[in-house]
Amino acid sequence: MTTNRLPGRRVAIVAGVRTPFAKSGTQLKGIDAIELGKLAVAELLQRTGLDGNEVEGVVYGTVIPNVIAPNIAREVSLLPMLPRGVQAFTVSRACASANQAITDAADQIALGHMDVAIAGGAESLSNVPILHSRTMAEKLVSLSRAKSLNQRLKLLASIRPRDLVPITPAIAEPSTGETMGQSAEKMAKINGITREEQDQFALRSHRLAAAGSQDGRLTAEIVPVYIPPSFEEAATSDNGVRTDTTIDKLESLKPVFDRRYGTVTAGNASPLTDGGSAILLMSEEKAKALGYEPLAYIRSYAYAALDPGEQLLMGPVLAAPVALARAGLSLGEMDLIEMHEAFAAQVLCNLRGFESQEWAERAGFSKPVGEVDRAKLNVMGGSI
Repeated sequence: MTTNRLPGRRVAIVAGVRTPFAKSGTQLKGIDAIELGKLAVAELLQRTGLDGNEVEGVVYGTVIPNVIAPNIAREVSLLPMLPRGVQAFTVSRACASANQAITDAADQIALGHMDVAIAGGAESLSNVPILHSRTMAEKLVSLSRAKSLNQRLKLLASIRPRDLVPITPAIAEPSTGETMGQSAEKMAKINGITREEQDQFALRSHRLAAAGSQDGRLTAEIVPVYIPPSFEEAATSDNGVRTDTTIDKLESLKPVFDRRYGTVTAGNASPLTDGGSAILLMSEEKAKALGYEPLAYIRSYAYAALDPGEQLLMGPVLAAPVALARAGLSLGEMDLIEMHEAFAAQVLCNLRGFESQEWAERAGFSKPVGEVDRAKLNVMGGSI
């Protein structure tokens, strides 16, 4: 295993912006993922004052691609302020798709293939593709090939009500059929994570996100989005933050994925959302030449995977020690720690895993990463 920092040139993070994150079916439902991505990139260029001709690559991540235009990065790159010849490609790694976009772009810069790149992600779960059944799809294809009116009428007459039942995509593991929520529920049971622990963590997340919004730390990174069709009002903050929630309200909610014995509820899980983001990456030399003061440098990264039939959402326990080893750093040296809050149960399971000798050995290390200082964790809340 490689134990040095990201090889090649140093990669600087120069700036970043995002749209508000809105619960699906609400404020941003009239804007697809491509447009959300364009809004983020356009604002990024405006805030940084960067000449679009300096951009050599656009890399974007998405989970559910647009069926008509699956390469969202290419569509975003067609903004008028970017050169038509800029290379653009799309990546997907479930909830870490935008992370994958960032590290792919960083690799290109570290290798010397690019000097300036924009990376990010966008998703519109209000606009997921609805598919026809296989039978209906076959009949529609046959209809398009029919050469006579009689053939078309015959095919139309063969359509039955069951053919019209749509197939909606699910956020589930195709190989097992298990949804993310079911995975979180299973992990909570395996690791002994109680309902009380999950609700308390969810309450913490909402309170910290509310504080980050009120004091401007979160809203400073948000580009206002005018809401169609009238475009008279703008979304300026995340609408999933429940500033008035209490532990009593969270405790009153019923389990969703295991209604009898479960502990995962709508209150201690993240909502499905719409939103887009973008960051500007440069080589250290290019940033200096253009007069930018980087926010940070990417020192290392790592990804990990598990058997989908096991504890699917425990990837951070396997990836974090590798990333730390590659950077030559320890958990105790971290000033801030961010972990995606798909579910409170998933975060709490991973926090225990960081202290586990068994998980450390599975990751190829002799001792655990250690205990995460909660004061450093998700200091402005998270996805919940």
